[in-house]
Amino acid sequence: MTSFATLPLKPALLASVETLGYTTMTPVQAQSLPPMLQGRDVIAQAQTGSGKTAAFGLSLLQTLDPDTIRLQALVLCPTRELADQVSKAIRKLAANIPNVKLLTLCGGMPLGPQLASLTHDPHIVVGTPGRVQEHLKRGSLHGGGIKVLVLDEADRMLDMGFTEAIEDIIGRIARHHQTLLFSATYPDEIRAVSQRVQHNPLQITVDAPADERPAIEQCFHEVDPAQKVDALAQLLAGDRGQHALVFCNMRKDVDALAQELDRRGFSALALHGDMEQRDRDEVLVRFANRSCAVLVATDVAARGLDIVALPLVVSYDMAHDPETHTHRIGRTGRAGEAGLAITLCTPRERPKAANIEEISGTPLPWRPLKISPSRGKTLHLAPMKTLVIDAGRQDKLRPGDILGALTGEAGLAAKEIGKIDVFATRAYVAISRALANKALERLRAGRIKGRNFRVRPLA
Repeated sequence: MTSFATLPLKPALLASVETLGYTTMTPVQAQSLPPMLQGRDVIAQAQTGSGKTAAFGLSLLQTLDPDTIRLQALVLCPTRELADQVSKAIRKLAANIPNVKLLTLCGGMPLGPQLASLTHDPHIVVGTPGRVQEHLKRGSLHGGGIKVLVLDEADRMLDMGFTEAIEDIIGRIARHHQTLLFSATYPDEIRAVSQRVQHNPLQITVDAPADERPAIEQCFHEVDPAQKVDALAQLLAGDRGQHALVFCNMRKDVDALAQELDRRGFSALALHGDMEQRDRDEVLVRFANRSCAVLVATDVAARGLDIVALPLVVSYDMAHDPETHTHRIGRTGRAGEAGLAITLCTPRERPKAANIEEISGTPLPWRPLKISPSRGKTLHLAPMKTLVIDAGRQDKLRPGDILGALTGEAGLAAKEIGKIDVFATRAYVAISRALANKALERLRAGRIKGRNFRVRPLA
């Protein structure tokens, strides 16, 4: 493995890398960063969790001129969740570069606040193709100064029908720019897009060594439709069910299943595309910070989800196709952690299972499941609770300010404080469930960064 110090990066970026604890480059970083820093177009096949976001983030920040107030880098992502995740990662890398303005522009969000934010050009935009295309057409976003274009998870963007929007965007931005394309798979459609939008790109394919591949155990259970909820509840009552992602195919089934699990005593939340963006953000925050034990989601809603230690993924409904099944099971077993992927299959869904078996070329691991009758409500609570602070980046609030207030005036030990997420106008902090009320009272009575902010529990 290669040290980041061997790269010709700005001192500010090397300082960020050190602060974030990055010591050696991942394979995709080691192969892609040198040519990207030289200005070459790159097409890289790499999975989520491989370090690709840091790779293109460092590359575009290296070319950035903060003193020039114009849009210089554009990152396109398939979903709002992934765009938010990428934005956070780039902001962390840019922490030591003064006055870098990054905006996240996604559909499903009100247009007004975005237009207000675009009164002065940002340096970097991360967004979904539809909304970015809309701003370029309106003239609220100016692409003439773009030096770097990143297409992240390009295969998913094509699957979601964004091909025309992407090509229209490319026609509206600076002709001479570097194009970086990252994709988990490498179908003919991706090759065709690369040929149209890239100039002599360097092709990189990164496969993890066999001893570094995630240890994912798969298990298939055949169940009758009438017993599916009982089967799921029984599986979630085990140790791995304390942090689990459950997939349904339909949005209405996501809501119904999350409500039923909640009725049975599980700390469960729903995630799907019909929800308001703030509600989706808060669900993702709570699942990531362990104040929600079970997340019930559709495939599209879960695409931007990146939880490192996720021990269990359950397909409550069989995936429609083998590729979606592969994406689902890939949500567990991240960063070297062991994971379990369980699929519940009704007799009518057997043909889908046979299709997965045919594509994989190996027999599916079927196991009998003895389903015990429901014994009523038993509480399976998440270990943390989330507090909301009505202040964020716009108020110059940082995670360290919140941590300092909790360990200082509030008197909490650092081990009782979990993940802290700071958004533009709100911040979320996870507290050990037993101490959440104490932390709430102390924060309300005290100050954060010398100021009083409204603090409330997230129900």
